[in-house]
Amino acid sequence: MANQTARVVGGVDAHTDEHHVAVVDLQGRLLGATVFPTTAAGYALLISWLRSHGKVERVGVESTGAYAAGLVRALRVDGISVVEVNQPHRHARQRLGKSDPIDAELAGRAALSQTATAVPKQTSGIVEAIRQLQVVRSSALKARHAALQQLNDLIVTAPETLRSDLRHGRTMRAKVARCRKLRADTQRLHDPAQAAKLALSSLAHRIRELDRELDDLDRQLERLVRAAAPRTTQLFGVGTQGASQLLIAAGQNIDRFRSEAAFAKICGAAPIQASSGPTNRHRLDPGGDRQTEHST
Repeated sequence: MANQTARVVGGVDAHTDEHHVAVVDLQGRLLGATVFPTTAAGYALLISWLRSHGKVERVGVESTGAYAAGLVRALRVDGISVVEVNQPHRHARQRLGKSDPIDAELAGRAALSQTATAVPKQTSGIVEAIRQLQVVRSSALKARHAALQQLNDLIVTAPETLRSDLRHGRTMRAKVARCRKLRADTQRLHDPAQAAKLALSSLAHRIRELDRELDDLDRQLERLVRAAAPRTTQLFGVGTQGASQLLIAAGQNIDRFRSEAAFAKICGAAPIQASSGPTNRHRLDPGGDRQTEHST
């Protein structure tokens, strides 16, 4: 039966299929450790198990934006405070070793000592929807760049008659349009000229499909970003991509930032001390979200 007067702190080491959980009291004594599946039923059992040890003050969780995203949502719905925990310090690893139960215990101790105080991003609103579409857009853009580079490389090595027709006096867009019209004789693919036509035509059609996908994603992102941050998108020089990157870095619960300096640190744009002896200087924080820094 739960001790209703005791207060406890939890720690979670998150993985794809299971979460290892530990619970400590406010004096730092380990009360228990176990493992739960990463399912809705597993989250319910995990929360019930934590509460069986007393009133849960907070839970320190690793990988809040990845493996533990579902658990963080379940904890918040249940009214439990969550703090984000980075990987344990290497000195603790040297002292205690490395295992999932140990990592869960260290996450709980980091939450207990308040060395971990960061509030995780909220992943149940429009900003999370924007992030998901941006992930797909980014991969489509990389695939398009790769296809364009491959098409250009194949043109350079194509047989002379095909190469001279495609290389001179054409923009990349015109080359793609010309390659789409190529028709290979599939009965003669042993001929490099016919194989080159098929390869170039295939790449050109792929590029066109990626262009259509990017156009559709851009339209949807523009609509979502305008709804999420109407004032930001009206600022001079702030487009859909820049605004969406700022939203993703800040998260839905932007109130988790206590100051502009805190947001600058997240973006990797905050100065940190780099002084030694008579030299007094600063440098940019090497951490943070570099994509957001370039958007600011």
